[in-house]
Amino acid sequence: MQELRIAIVGHRFMGRAHSNAWNQVCRFFDPCVKPVMQVACGRDEKDLAAFARRWGWAEIETDWQRLLKRDDIDAIDIATPTFLHAEMAIAAAEAGKHIFCEKPFANTLAEGEAMLAAAEKAGVVHYLNHNYRRCPAVLLAKKMIDEGELGEIYHWRGAYQQSWLLNPQHPLDWKLKKATAAAGPLWDLGSHAIDLAHFLVGEFAEIDCRAKRFITERPLAEDPSRTGQVEVECAALMTGEFKNGALATIETTRYATGRRNRHTFEIYGSKGAITWDMEDMNRLQFFSGADPEDRRGFRDILVTERSHEYVGAWWPPGHIIGYEHAFVHAAIDFLNACAKGGSVEPNFHDGVKSLKVLEAAAKSMESGRRIGL
Repeated sequence: MQELRIAIVGHRFMGRAHSNAWNQVCRFFDPCVKPVMQVACGRDEKDLAAFARRWGWAEIETDWQRLLKRDDIDAIDIATPTFLHAEMAIAAAEAGKHIFCEKPFANTLAEGEAMLAAAEKAGVVHYLNHNYRRCPAVLLAKKMIDEGELGEIYHWRGAYQQSWLLNPQHPLDWKLKKATAAAGPLWDLGSHAIDLAHFLVGEFAEIDCRAKRFITERPLAEDPSRTGQVEVECAALMTGEFKNGALATIETTRYATGRRNRHTFEIYGSKGAITWDMEDMNRLQFFSGADPEDRRGFRDILVTERSHEYVGAWWPPGHIIGYEHAFVHAAIDFLNACAKGGSVEPNFHDGVKSLKVLEAAAKSMESGRRIGL
């Protein structure tokens, strides 16, 4: 079997999630090309070496620019904070490397457009890791919508709620600074919600967004005795209209008490409705207006049958999968696209589409006006 030699840049949370996917993919799927975990790259050499040993990376490198000059690397996995994505992705494309990039795509639309242009010019495969598209229940929702079971879509209601900033002593990290994070949960969490809205409903026509800062100062990470200004919103509420006429609401917050990582959507149409909750990710709720009146109600669909996409590679029916499995699904699709010279979605085109919505939402937050796209 041919090999695809991969280098990963970043070795924290997403570095672990991506590494697990490269480790697991050939154990459960049969890709057209075998991933070789060639090099792990990061700045902290001691932590990087421990990471490489644990996850099976053959070598380490502390200079990502030097990494890109190597001819024994075919693909770059970018698992770094968002503000580093653009420079790395553009350089990787120019070096002829396929790109597997973590979300959010970039800090600005201009960066995203430059990343897309570089990847398209180089002719490399480019993938943006909105992994929730690859949850089998979400793919079933897409199938049911495409087959007309919901009829005309009227409403999209999305929410991504976390609570990790409730503690006012949490330090002022990179996610709370505009230069490194672009925005708060609007960018970090909202990018996921917007991508699913694009995938399941369609593109937006206009956006209105309101935001709030609940805590304005936090201890500095480097010196907890001093504080610094929180530069991004703590929560955002976005409303909008799709080009097909459906209405949307998207809530993003890091102050939802009791919610650790709740990502949900509800879709209401003329014939039926669908709801999904990441905290119960193997289950889809479906209401059909075609049911007899005395039998109507939301029914639970446990999406674990082998007929569902990706599920047949895992466990017997009724045995659920988890958060990490969507990363493995992304890995198999990326590997096959690289082997066949095709494309994989979502990609940098989708990233640019989402950035247009995010920038419109940011403009709306600042101006208090509805923004057209």
